[in-house]
Amino acid sequence: MRLASLLVFSLSITCAVWADEAPPTAPEVPRTLEQSVAQRERARATRAAAEERYEAEQNSCYGKFLVNSCLADAKRRYTESVIEARKLDQPAIEFEREERRRELEAKEAQRAADQPVRQAEELERSERFRAEQAAKLAEREAKLADKARQAEEGRRKTAAEQAKRQAKMAKRARQDAEREAKKAATGAARPAVSPDN
Repeated sequence: MRLASLLVFSLSITCAVWADEAPPTAPEVPRTLEQSVAQRERARATRAAAEERYEAEQNSCYGKFLVNSCLADAKRRYTESVIEARKLDQPAIEFEREERRRELEAKEAQRAADQPVRQAEELERSERFRAEQAAKLAEREAKLADKARQAEEGRRKTAAEQAKRQAKMAKRARQDAEREAKKAATGAARPAVSPDN
C-alpha cells in the first residue's frame, strides 16, 4: 500500500512539473548566416547540457527508492531537451541549405552571363594561337628555303671550284705534254754524239 501511495505521489509531482512547464514555442527562423550559426550553436549547447543533466540525474536516481520512475523521468526530460534542440537546429540547417542553394544559383547565373565573354576570349585565344602557329610555320619554311638556297649556292661554288681545279690540272697536263714533246723533239734534233769524239 505504501508503494502505491508513493507511486501516486510521484505521478502527481510529475504532472505538476509538466503543468508548470511553458508550452514549447516555435523556434525563430534565422535571417542571416550569423544568426543561423548562433542558433545551431545554441542547439548544440542545449543538447550537451541535456546529456550532462541526464547523466547526473541517472547517477542520483540510483540512490533513490523509486529508481525506475526516476530514470524514466530523467529520460523523458532528456528526450524533451533533445527534441527542443532539434527544433532549434532544424530551421538553421534549412536556412543554411537554402543559402547555399541561393549562392549556387547566383554562381550559375554569373557563369551563364559570363559565357559569351569566355567564348569570345576562347575564340580570340584560338585565333591568336593559329596566327602564331602560321607565323612559326612561315618562319620555319623561310629558314628551310634559305638553307636550301645556301646549300645550292655551296654546291655551285664547289662545282665551280672543282671545274676550275680540273681545268688547271688539264692545263698542267697539257703543258707537261708539250714540254715532254719539246724535250723529245729537241732530243731527236740534236746529233748523236759518239763517244769516240
